[in-house]
Amino acid sequence: MENFFINLLDWIYKKKCYFCRSSKESVKMCSSCFDELEFLPAEVNRKYLGVNIYCAGQYSKNLQKMIRGLKYHRQKDLAYYQAKFMWQYWQKLNLEGDYVIIPVPIFATRKKKRKYNHMELVASEFSKLSGFDTNFELIKRIKDTKPQYKLNKSQRMLNLANAFEVNKNINVEGKKLLLIDDICTTGSTFEEMINELNNAGIKDITCFATTTPWGAN
Repeated sequence: MENFFINLLDWIYKKKCYFCRSSKESVKMCSSCFDELEFLPAEVNRKYLGVNIYCAGQYSKNLQKMIRGLKYHRQKDLAYYQAKFMWQYWQKLNLEGDYVIIPVPIFATRKKKRKYNHMELVASEFSKLSGFDTNFELIKRIKDTKPQYKLNKSQRMLNLANAFEVNKNINVEGKKLLLIDDICTTGSTFEEMINELNNAGIKDITCFATTTPWGAN
């Protein structure tokens, strides 16, 4: 019933593009604004303990507005466009095999306050595009960490120490894991998750962020 009224309102009041405010296509992100998104080179952005970390674009302009809109302003429809951007980049990498998508988890109280984990929404949309399975239970955030953007590299590592816990009752033997996040700045979040997964005997990992502030190496 809720979706019916949402669709009815969308029909009566056309959706405006979140970026240019055009209602011509009645979508949250029009094709012109999406086509303005710029990809980074299809190559490894950085490595950690043998794990490749890829970043699809640079954290600026419409990509920055997309991520902030989804993460902080309840613009949940933007999850599809973020996943679409990541999927288009992923296809350029020509990586073989099926993956299990693991979105970076957020602390339970933060998720309750926000009412969703934005990266779970992106993971679900990426799953639809790729055909890869998702798993939201393998690794949990057990520490309410401070916002990372305020911290330097060493402070980030200390902030994230013991922040994650792997559920060893979930069997992912023989599966490739794809950890996804919105922004990879110093790589500290991915690194801490890799450490915990390695400690649990899980090694076949690839990391993938929508953006990085630094661009190509």
